[in-house]
Amino acid sequence: MILEPYYYLLLDLFTISFPLVRSFEHRIQYARKWKALFPAILITGAFFVIWDVVFTARGVWGFNSRYLIGTDIINLPLEEWLFFIVVPFSCVFIYECVKYFKKPELWPKTGRRIGLALAIFLLVIGILNIGKAYTSFTFLALAAFLLMHVFVFKSQYLGTFFFSYSLILIPFLMINGILTGSFIEGEIVWYNDAENLGIRIFTIPIEDTFYGMLLILMNVSIYENIMDYFSAKKRVLSN
Repeated sequence: MILEPYYYLLLDLFTISFPLVRSFEHRIQYARKWKALFPAILITGAFFVIWDVVFTARGVWGFNSRYLIGTDIINLPLEEWLFFIVVPFSCVFIYECVKYFKKPELWPKTGRRIGLALAIFLLVIGILNIGKAYTSFTFLALAAFLLMHVFVFKSQYLGTFFFSYSLILIPFLMINGILTGSFIEGEIVWYNDAENLGIRIFTIPIEDTFYGMLLILMNVSIYENIMDYFSAKKRVLSN
């Protein structure tokens, strides 16, 4: 098919389309928050790109050239670089919508309890599967980050984040499903099942849900800290 080399690129564009159009909506005012959002995307993206490059080189996952335009940067398709921009952009938009319509922060103490329970679960599974690169690295990294939120940052927004992520999982299943082979012949992104648990939600490795959680939580964490900095600076200037 003539559009096949554009499938991944079209998914990127589809992912960002609605949040980008709605960024200038007068209630959420998402565009005004880009000064905090884009540094968060840049910092988080640097971490995930390095992870991606290493795991691609090791054969933990890879990309089907049939569905790519053929432009690579550091051995990653251009579409994969765009993924680390459009997905956080769209997911933080959902997070901001939840914050707007569900004031104040949702269940701050419950959020930390969920974070602690999830971190313990991920630590156990990650350690038991230390020989599986995707499982162990994803689970242990997310567990460590959640523990930092619970005990170091004492984050008030974890409840809001978890609620937001439950909503994010709806488009996630559609977009990531296509990436991993749902609704199309073959896969845009393939996975080496020797490096994961081999458990799939439809065509999606279970690890992807936690990989996505870490990606969005890192973005939200940096974004919230920058927003707090701007708010504090504004208060000082107004006094």
